[in-house]
Amino acid sequence: MSSFSQNIVTYSPAYTIVPTYECFNRCSYCNFRTDPGQSPWLTLAEAKGILQQLQSQNVCEILILSGEVHPHSSKREAWLQRIYDLCALALKMGFLPHTNVGPLSFEEMRKLKNVNVSMGLMLEQLTPQLLDTVHRHAPSKIPEVRLQQLKWAGELQIPFTTGLLLGIGETENNWWETLAAISDLHQRYQHIQEVILQPHSPGSQQTFDAPPFDPHKLPFVIAKARQILPIDITIQIPPNLIQDQEWLLACIAAGARDLGGISPKDEVNPDYPHLQEQTLREILQPGGWELVPRLPVYPQFGSWLSEELGEGVKKYRLKMNSKDNSRT
Repeated sequence: MSSFSQNIVTYSPAYTIVPTYECFNRCSYCNFRTDPGQSPWLTLAEAKGILQQLQSQNVCEILILSGEVHPHSSKREAWLQRIYDLCALALKMGFLPHTNVGPLSFEEMRKLKNVNVSMGLMLEQLTPQLLDTVHRHAPSKIPEVRLQQLKWAGELQIPFTTGLLLGIGETENNWWETLAAISDLHQRYQHIQEVILQPHSPGSQQTFDAPPFDPHKLPFVIAKARQILPIDITIQIPPNLIQDQEWLLACIAAGARDLGGISPKDEVNPDYPHLQEQTLREILQPGGWELVPRLPVYPQFGSWLSEELGEGVKKYRLKMNSKDNSRT
């Protein structure tokens, strides 16, 4: 359920694992990718070592975030299997996986549904004009391809996160059109958990020469998004990309109610370190907001999960409830 009417702001205690940074897309604003063949793939043994260290820490969500291997590459099947195996390993070791690795086929999504409590893909913007600019060398950023993912996620009953990237050359009308498309699909399938509104924040690796998205515009975009989107979709903003504390509070007052996965490093925006839990509490408290951890799957989607995934979620809910009770 959305916490929009309450004084609660949520976040996910998360850690990001990257199978590979190699990506066949070359988005000009990207600060994540390496060229195909230039980034070694994470091994299962390496991942197990990372996960073992995390078992004693306050981590629930394992975000599997990867560069994209071309759909027709001879390495595609091995890439997907590596992602599946990493999710299965995280699940076995007591974590809840969430995968965001670019567009997938229907069958690839069906396979990963078995080892993920939720999945995600940013729509970014549904404007074909960007294919002539920032997405000129990014075949998987074709709007229809990404919109298809949201439709398939609904058909497969996968709890899903999507979002917009703001300030990459789109117009204001593009924002409302993209949000309306998300709303239409959600009203059909009831599967969108969150919509992220992510401001473009220049990084040290990108070639896109443009200023950061004006944070003073964010409360306006959030308020309008709250009008367009169904109330059961939560609006998420990345707090590390909103440098001014007052404007972060303004964004929350406008209708954002989630701060996403809080982990040691923002892999997509490595130049902008995540604010950690205690710092965020100190920022939110004067505004009357309570920061509350959440799982990477919202309660209303429990019936969509397999028995194994459901058991993992149940354990975490009991753990969170016991912590809440111990504080009262």
